[in-house]
Amino acid sequence: MVRLNVQALLEKKGKTRYWLYKQLGMSYQNFKNMIDNKTQSIRYDRIETLCLLLDCTPNELFEFDLDRE
Repeated sequence: MVRLNVQALLEKKGKTRYWLYKQLGMSYQNFKNMIDNKTQSIRYDRIETLCLLLDCTPNELFEFDLDRE
């Protein structure tokens, strides 16, 4: 399963979920679902924004776990 690795990146950067939520300017429910990996898709522009905010590459933003489905 492909999952967002946002929490680890936030901790590495010393930022909070609230900080990221305010930067993204999206509804809290959509933000929470995205961060908690409860969505089925994510837009390319959102991936780009997350990478810029978290100073990471798409490879760092996502993790691939073969054991989870």
